[in-house]
Amino acid sequence: LPQALCAAVTTGDLAETQALLFCGATVTCATGDPQCPTPLALAEKSGQRLQMEFLIHNRTSVGAAGWPRLGGQVFAGLPSTILCHAEFSRRWCTLQDGVLSYYESDRNAAPNGEIKVDEIVCLVNNPPHIHGHLGSAFPPSHSIESTFEVYIESERLYLFGLESPDSAREWLKSIAKSFIHPRAEELLALDFERRLGRLHYKGGLNLERAKEGWFALAGSTLHVCFEDSEQPELLQLRKLQELCVGVWGCCWPPAEAGLAGRTLYIQGDRKLDFLGWVHAIQKAAGSSGDTLSEQQLTEADVPLLVDRCIDYITQCGMCCHRTPAGIRTTSLLEMLRRDARSICLKEGEHQVDDVANTLKRFFRDLGDGLFTGRWGQDWLQATALEDEEAKISEYRRLLGTLPTVNRATLKALINHLFRVQLFSRENQMNTHNLAIVFGPTLFQTDGKDYKAGRVVEDLISHYVKIFNVNDQEMKKQQDEIMAIMKMREAASSGTQQAGDFICTVYLEEKKTEAEQHVKIPATMTAEELTFEILDRRKITMKEKDYWSCFEVNEREEAERPLHYSEKVL
Repeated sequence: LPQALCAAVTTGDLAETQALLFCGATVTCATGDPQCPTPLALAEKSGQRLQMEFLIHNRTSVGAAGWPRLGGQVFAGLPSTILCHAEFSRRWCTLQDGVLSYYESDRNAAPNGEIKVDEIVCLVNNPPHIHGHLGSAFPPSHSIESTFEVYIESERLYLFGLESPDSAREWLKSIAKSFIHPRAEELLALDFERRLGRLHYKGGLNLERAKEGWFALAGSTLHVCFEDSEQPELLQLRKLQELCVGVWGCCWPPAEAGLAGRTLYIQGDRKLDFLGWVHAIQKAAGSSGDTLSEQQLTEADVPLLVDRCIDYITQCGMCCHRTPAGIRTTSLLEMLRRDARSICLKEGEHQVDDVANTLKRFFRDLGDGLFTGRWGQDWLQATALEDEEAKISEYRRLLGTLPTVNRATLKALINHLFRVQLFSRENQMNTHNLAIVFGPTLFQTDGKDYKAGRVVEDLISHYVKIFNVNDQEMKKQQDEIMAIMKMREAASSGTQQAGDFICTVYLEEKKTEAEQHVKIPATMTAEELTFEILDRRKITMKEKDYWSCFEVNEREEAERPLHYSEKVL
């Protein structure tokens, strides 16, 4: 196996290298060549950059180095293989001249051990009281309130504990100041809420060479100092479009406003600290509570759960039947709350009624409500205004008082209900009936107060004025509604084939005036779609005209041409 691996890495056959590693070949095996002692050196000498990349990603897969079994003024609780059962030993610690030293006591001249700050790769500030056992050498009155972890390049983890959070914070700041790069000093102001360290990343158009960046995780925001940027960038983890975790890397497109959409690959050369980053990022990117702002969000600040449900109802039903919520609704709601990003609602697997009931259950159980406890009564009192213009003005004022996520969510929901009532002949859900169903749900009342339904009815009836919907938005909605109506007519006449989707197609550039909403059957090819668009825009093909259909991902960061005979879906 070693000989075969050494031969494979000098060629372009990456699949062979992968197969050999999976069969047991070692990335660090001896080659017998003093000038190129490892397969990585052979790949580099042969100019095989992809082989080098693959070997680098897998060179630590043989396992992490052993942790020193030590115990840890500070209390230096130094590592044990099971942190939650670590026993601490009291140590006297000093930080001087770039070296963190720990001694048996302040009277000892020689340290028990040292940590060079330039070898530190990550600091972790643990939640309070996560490690509370000091060991048998200490009285029960002594407890560790705060702990922090220090990861170093040699795959070692040191755990330190202190009785005071302020003391832990000061130690963290001092250590961080000693090892952080000057261009990342702004990260020190974050007070180390969770995790700070350096990792390698790739992004943009150049994915050949990984660069070193400094990362700090605070709440659900990842602060990043890239190698070529002067200011830290803020990545809102709850707004991720997708989070993919591999063996040695995770990637996502940041959704923070003002940042160009892109995919960012984060790589870890050391398994121990990187797995900690993966777990922390996954946790921060998920929903963490029952209020709107604690949910996974879209770019428009609408909870992903709400967006998923509305999109499914629009595509597959455009109806909201008042059927009782059952076990399927409870199960679906739990899954979406846990991680809406990973749930794909599919026709045949999920019923429209279940999705509609899930949406209503989410709003009924919402912490602090959609209209908030502070402003909810003001919305109800606005219904007493007799002058319609004055009432609309008051609703607009109250809309401006809502938090950003509540305001965006309310607009998305009312927009959905506005479209639902346009199909009232099919679903029996006119504006009044929708208000009866959603009024008590959104205001979390028992249904006896008619004012809750009145508010919802007013919001639907005056949707355009209250939410300041411009002509461009209305035209887009009308086009979508017309496409849905055509699809329904085709379904009722028996001409629609299963698997039809309504997609937005752009002609040459992504502009509103260039977009078309097209019903795409499962059998439609790229050629048929191209002719469909050209025919709609009344464009005549000339002799030397060549038109192509491209599939572009939502972030516009990758595209591929479709073969003319390839099916679009």
